[in-house]
Amino acid sequence: MSNDQVENAVTVKNVYKNYGDVEALRDLSLEFPKGQLTSLLGPSGCGKTTLLKIIAGLLPATQGEVLVNGQQVNKPGPDRAFVFQDFALMPWASVIRNVAFGLELRGVNKSERESIAIKYIKDVGLTGFEHSYPHELSGGMRQRVGLARALSVDSPVLLMDEPFSAVDEQTRRKFQEDLLNLVKNENKTFIFVTHSIEEAVYVSDQVALLLPRPSRVSEIIKPSSFKNKDINSIRKDSEYLDTVERIWKSLRSYVE
Repeated sequence: MSNDQVENAVTVKNVYKNYGDVEALRDLSLEFPKGQLTSLLGPSGCGKTTLLKIIAGLLPATQGEVLVNGQQVNKPGPDRAFVFQDFALMPWASVIRNVAFGLELRGVNKSERESIAIKYIKDVGLTGFEHSYPHELSGGMRQRVGLARALSVDSPVLLMDEPFSAVDEQTRRKFQEDLLNLVKNENKTFIFVTHSIEEAVYVSDQVALLLPRPSRVSEIIKPSSFKNKDINSIRKDSEYLDTVERIWKSLRSYVE
């Protein structure tokens, strides 16, 4: 494979999704490069989460197909992990049990799964809270638990549905920085749903702009030069600011 070619971890081909008479997705095709983060961005109700759930195998497509590493998706599988917007934690279980839960379902023995869980609890900055319960944690901390759980199962594709929307701005910015480091270090393919233009441009290797329902891909934007900068400098970069403005001009006509 040449340097100009990028292997695709996920391929969406001519996907349609209907809910009764409502057409949510129409002939949508999109490639998700391996080891990169792709954001799905568009107006509310445009089908971002629907597309994510089809890739996850949580919803069937009405027509078309999704391939993950060349294999057709028709149900959830160990090659994909999902980070939910609402944390989806077990309230009766400790942090370490929540993080290790996916490994428990796969039959990994207790000592091994707890060892793996402790690693990812540390990676998301929750060392010392292994035996705490969700009600004892802030919203941002609960979201970190959800992220650690998704990472612990070591799936090559990580699906993230607005994972930072429920936290305050300061925590959200820290999460964005942490996500950039994860993309750099984990060598996973991230598919990230967000409503924030600034967030999408900041964290993404490519941004897929989706049209209002029935949704199709209107444009693919690939932030370039500023992605190599120190993460604290990206938001000051002129290309970053220009890219944010360009996307806003593309989407503003769809805002009611």
